[in-house]
This record gives sequence, C-alpha cells and structure tokens, in this order.
Amino acid sequence: MNHTLKNKRALITGGSRGIGAAIVKRLASEGADIALTYTSSPDQANEIVQAAQALGVQALAIQADSTEASAVVAAVEHTVDKLGGIDILVNNAGVAVMAPIDDFTLADFDRILAINVRAVFVATQAALKHMKEGGRIINIGSTNAERVPFAGAGIYAMSKSALQGLVQGLARDLGPRGITINNVQPGPIATDMNPPEGEFAEMLKKQLAVPRYGTVEEVAGMVAYLVGPEAGYITGANLMIDGGFSA
Repeated sequence: MNHTLKNKRALITGGSRGIGAAIVKRLASEGADIALTYTSSPDQANEIVQAAQALGVQALAIQADSTEASAVVAAVEHTVDKLGGIDILVNNAGVAVMAPIDDFTLADFDRILAINVRAVFVATQAALKHMKEGGRIINIGSTNAERVPFAGAGIYAMSKSALQGLVQGLARDLGPRGITINNVQPGPIATDMNPPEGEFAEMLKKQLAVPRYGTVEEVAGMVAYLVGPEAGYITGANLMIDGGFSA
C-alpha cells in the first residue's frame, strides 16, 4: 500500500458512488483521511466510508445537497472539524440533464449551474479558508467541455466549460499560496448511470481512439497523482482522460 498521502485530509463531494467512490477508495489507499458528501443514499455512503476505514484511515459521510450553498459550506466546515483540517478538495458532485434546447426548462438550467458550477465555487472558497501551502483542488469536469458530437448536451457542456476558465483564473490566485487547482475531464466512463453497453454507448465508442469505456479506477488514478507530492508544478490545467474522444 502506497502511503504518499499519509496525514492529508480530503473532502470528496458526491463521493458515495461512481467516480467519486473510486476516488475515495484510491485516496484512502494512499493514506488520506476522508470525508465524502452524499445527497440521498446514506446506506451507500456508509458502505464507502467502511471501505475507506478498512484501509486504516479516518472516514466520514456528510449529507449535503450541492444545490444549497449553505450545505456545501457546512460540509467543508464539518470536514475541518472532524479531520482537523483540509488539504485536498475534490469537487466531484455533478449532474447531467440532456434535452433539446427548445425543451430545456429554466429549472433544469438553474440546477445544472447550481451543482456543476456554483457549488464548485462555494466549496473551493470555503476550503481555502483552511487550506495551507501544498493544498490541492481538483474539479471533475468533462471531455464535453471540448467536444460534443451529439445533440441535447449544450447546457451540460457549458457548465463544464465554465470550470476550465475557473481553474485557469484561480491558478493565478492560488499559485503564490502554494496551492494548485486543476480539472480532470473524463470521457465515457463505465458507471451505473453511464453503462458501457447499449445504443448510446456504441455510438460513443465509435468516437474514441481507444474503443472502450474508461473505468472509475483510471479516473481515480489520475486524481491521486494530481493531489500527490509529484504534481506540485501542475496547475491551471484541463486534463483529458477520455480515450481520445477529444483527439
């Protein structure tokens, strides 16, 4: 077991399933103490907490609706209180709503921006009040910020593109403080919400240089590198892990 993150404290938003859960397990395996947020599945969140604890680290689950700014701030403060600080923030919580522009509701538009953009800003701002030199902030974006070869994803793509500008700008703010911020931008990744079989999946595979869906563990591996000691010179970057989807 690699303990390159021993004594680090990490908060992963949306950490009870999919990519978020894989990130929790990977960072825990490298020695980080973990807090994760979830919205509505406490049993699932507690299973991930127990898996992290089995690796010998502290871990806790925090119920927090990312559409509520106050809940996001409270999750950061709870993390700091229980773990004694925060060194790593992974803004993983996100939502995708696909619909033709003529049918897209303002409520869905507002929800996408609240979770995919505003909550990232809120969590980052809250964490920075406690984060010291060597801190790491990672946003989970999307390859669709660069390329969208199908209809109905315009608003989702816009929300993920916003993260690109955010990290490039904040890298300038945070670099002098010894804190890095980057986007990890997955392509098609096999999860329960995005199965690697079916008509839509087969369409996406034809767009890839590597003709398969990625795994959540592959995304978690990239995140683990970026929050680790060897990645201190990487900041303001939008890094694809998309099987060549954007190539």
